[in-house]
Amino acid sequence: MTCVAGSSTPTAEDDISPLWKYVTKIDKIGVGGGNCKFQCNYCQLIFKGSYTRVKSHLLKIPGQGIRGCSKVTPQDIREMQRVVVDQAEPKVRKNPLELVPLLLPPPPPPPPPPPPPPPPPFNATSWSSSACSGIGASAIGSSRQESLEPKKRKAAECAIVGKSSTLDAKEHLDAMISKMFYSEGLPFQFAQNPYYISAYSFAAENLISNYCPPDINMLKTTLLQKEKANIERLLERIKNTWKEKGVSIIIGGWADEQEQPFVSLMAVTEDWPIFLRAINCEGKYEDENFLAVVIMETIAEVGPQNVVQVITNNAPVCRAAGMLVEAQYPHIFWTPCVVESINLVIKNICEAKDTEAKDVTYDECRWITTIIADAMVVKNFIMHHSMRTVIFELFANLKMLAIADTRLATMIVLLKRFKLIKSDLENMVNSDRWACLEVDNVQKAQFVKEKVLDHLWWEKIDYILSFMDPIYQMLRVAIAEKPSLHCVYDMWDSTIERVNVAIYQHEGTQEDEDSTFYSVVHKILVDGWDKSHTPLHCLAHSLNPRYYSRMWLDEAPNRVAPHRDAEISRERNKCMKRYFPDIEERTKVNTEFAKFAAKYDKFGDHDSSHDRGIMDPKIWWIVHGSSVPKLQSLAIKLLGQPCSLSCCERNWSTYSFINSIKRDNLNPKFAEDLLFVRTNLRLLSRRSPQYMQGENKMWDVGGDAFESFEGAGMLETACLSLDEPELEAEVFADARNGYDVEPIKVGSNGRKF
Repeated sequence: MTCVAGSSTPTAEDDISPLWKYVTKIDKIGVGGGNCKFQCNYCQLIFKGSYTRVKSHLLKIPGQGIRGCSKVTPQDIREMQRVVVDQAEPKVRKNPLELVPLLLPPPPPPPPPPPPPPPPPFNATSWSSSACSGIGASAIGSSRQESLEPKKRKAAECAIVGKSSTLDAKEHLDAMISKMFYSEGLPFQFAQNPYYISAYSFAAENLISNYCPPDINMLKTTLLQKEKANIERLLERIKNTWKEKGVSIIIGGWADEQEQPFVSLMAVTEDWPIFLRAINCEGKYEDENFLAVVIMETIAEVGPQNVVQVITNNAPVCRAAGMLVEAQYPHIFWTPCVVESINLVIKNICEAKDTEAKDVTYDECRWITTIIADAMVVKNFIMHHSMRTVIFELFANLKMLAIADTRLATMIVLLKRFKLIKSDLENMVNSDRWACLEVDNVQKAQFVKEKVLDHLWWEKIDYILSFMDPIYQMLRVAIAEKPSLHCVYDMWDSTIERVNVAIYQHEGTQEDEDSTFYSVVHKILVDGWDKSHTPLHCLAHSLNPRYYSRMWLDEAPNRVAPHRDAEISRERNKCMKRYFPDIEERTKVNTEFAKFAAKYDKFGDHDSSHDRGIMDPKIWWIVHGSSVPKLQSLAIKLLGQPCSLSCCERNWSTYSFINSIKRDNLNPKFAEDLLFVRTNLRLLSRRSPQYMQGENKMWDVGGDAFESFEGAGMLETACLSLDEPELEAEVFADARNGYDVEPIKVGSNGRKF
């Protein structure tokens, strides 16, 4: 073998790295290290690198950045493997490598032992008594006391040293864990992950000798497949309920930072969402046929007999795809997302657009747009300058949140927050600190002060919140991850009535008089209902026993039971024809419905009537519906379904994670498994009782929005929930502990398509 210096004398390196003799070293690269230019003795090709690349080339090891030798035979490979085992490994065992410890601060010296206790005071009486008992007894007692004292001192010293050793070990482990965060740039939010906490707790409670954490290959292969199998086993009991409880297919569409679209598909029954998969639909998301095929493939996977509805956003392509699905499966209904319809209503009221044609909506609602614009000016003036922000935080107990544009009801959230911090803003602009603040825009500073101290401006904010609150509360009910399909019809009807009352009371208008402003708002609300309701909403409303109870009927004037409402009855009959195409079977079901609605037979007893108004509708059907089995089965399915895409639109939505997978060019099957495991682990963790308890309550809120160390600062929460004060109390528990970080806009990177 020809070495770099021209000598063929074997070296110690050749003994430990025997495959060098199968190549020819041409030239050394660099001053230090083992990299050199070498030529393979088999294929005669020239490469650069270390012994690892030599080994990968000769033994044809993939994934090492060098191609395998084309001339080496299987027999040659076996011979080289034998050489590696027989020659190199014994020498490595004979001369083991020296382990280099982590660079950690030296442990503090153990504390000195405690001083011996002082001798007891001299007592003449006790001494006299001892003396009377004899010198021999005194000598024996003294000897025994002297022998016990060193043992007690030694036990005390061991306990102190052991406690000190435990504290040293804890500090050492804390330092190692912190190095893991700092060196890899892990977000600090990760420290709240329950799986991170339980892993170290398990390791502390179970002594596992010679344990080594799993390497990258185990994490990507064996352990990933095991966890996927474990999750599928956990989800199996949920899937087994689909036949009885029914399931909704939820399809959310998103586009990432590069405007690349994809759809995520989930199956939801009651409040149990299951992530199925995500599909890249670049170049196809405007094709209703492509989307319909994706939906129908998912229906086939879940089981057509189990699916109640398919929920998508309100885009025309989704509506067209939904119609294709209904044509293929008449018993499955396409349902637009109710939350999107409500949010559109809020935008149409609060963001009236000025058009060339005379628009009565703009004329009546532009004052709302002006109030919100003024509030944005005040917020931006304070939050876009660090010194003003500091002054504001001296007076305020709540944060001036930066609200992402992609969130729901952003205008209402902003005004509600202004209402909560009204006194803080007034104290701030009246303070000496504000007066002494040097600003580059004196006019804008004066504008901010005038608005904050303008009582008429605050009265208008109160008015906006008063008539928008029913719409806002409806949005909160619809976005909750609870069955709400059966509540949609009544929510819209009640909301319109409550908005009417709020506006008429403020204007002092009589019920028989017209209000131009209410007419505009009413038209926007009715348009929102027309775009979002389906016959399925009416059927679910008809099967809710609460709406037949005297308690509900007496809550408001002019209320009638669902079977007496012409529109509801018409839409209900449409559904019955699709669910039961056979005329004889449909007649039986309609007869069962008549017994339920009119309280005939067993439905007329006291318990059945009493429970209609107070019992959960699904539980009521389980308890009292056995006499009408077909209608009972249908009611149990419909009363457990959602009405929105809220489970697809988490703050840890999958779009950012999928974008990372695409950026890293991972294997498609591996990426699909990883996404399945990751998303369902988070969904399952929310079912744990510990999720809403302790310091790590709601640990995944805001977790995906942070890169590197951004998680050290405050979290942006207005875009995560409509419960701003309640949620902020949890997330901002440490917000006053000295952090000086700009708010982070969670969810601002993705948008719906």
